[in-house]
Amino acid sequence: MFKGFFTAASGMIAQQRRTEMLTNNMANANTPGFKADQSSVRAFPEMLLDRIGSKSIPTEKGLHLPIHSRVGSLNTGVYMQEAAPEFLQGDIQQTQRNTDIALVDGSMPSGQEKDLKGTVLFTALNAAGELRYTRNGNFTIDEQGFLTTPLGYYILDENNKRIQLNSENFTVDENGMIMENNRSVARIGIGFSDNPYTLLKEGDGLFRKAGEPLINAYNERDVSFKLQQGFIEGSNIDSSRTMTDMMSAYRSFEANQKVLQAYDRSMEKAVNEIGRIG
Repeated sequence: MFKGFFTAASGMIAQQRRTEMLTNNMANANTPGFKADQSSVRAFPEMLLDRIGSKSIPTEKGLHLPIHSRVGSLNTGVYMQEAAPEFLQGDIQQTQRNTDIALVDGSMPSGQEKDLKGTVLFTALNAAGELRYTRNGNFTIDEQGFLTTPLGYYILDENNKRIQLNSENFTVDENGMIMENNRSVARIGIGFSDNPYTLLKEGDGLFRKAGEPLINAYNERDVSFKLQQGFIEGSNIDSSRTMTDMMSAYRSFEANQKVLQAYDRSMEKAVNEIGRIG
């Protein structure tokens, strides 16, 4: 009986966490460069149950032989193992702002995971001097003329140097080269990861890489992409599918809740009626 409580409760917790993840996805449907999280729900290990008893043999001394019979397997519940971002290309939207730059994927080779394509990201530097990566190309120019993210992180060039400009009157070609007053200023730094699941999501559209930084995407022959100035990459959220998944998670939560209530009523009857002495 108590195992049933734990199984139903674990299902409720897993669906609650999945609903929270889907709600966060929906809230960021209009966030530039946002990558939707995907949940991975796994079952706890199953237990194999045997019934142990004895069989009496009618003899003079009353022989009892121990026996056991296979009952079957018992599932001990589920849990949401992880939430991993999905690095599909979002819609490219025109803004006509010079500081908006979209990364458009071309050929993205796979790494050790053959079914998982690589991805390219802008390289940024936070206030602590640490490298961060993003697909949000909604850039601005700060008071000192540096190209920054909406959070104020510096956008780096391919040599990991900050990019300083005189004004917003600059152009960016498809290869990432920034031109200002008919001279090249810098080339926007783009990192490439052949396994995006090694990137850790920090929030606000930022990712970090544990260990070595991402390699320079311009030096990879099999990697093709282009930059589009005056455009921005939207989120890759499918609103209709996300709403459907939210309803499914909510109904699964309700189903587990009803099972838990049924167990509770059974326990109440066992305590108040079956166990009554009268």
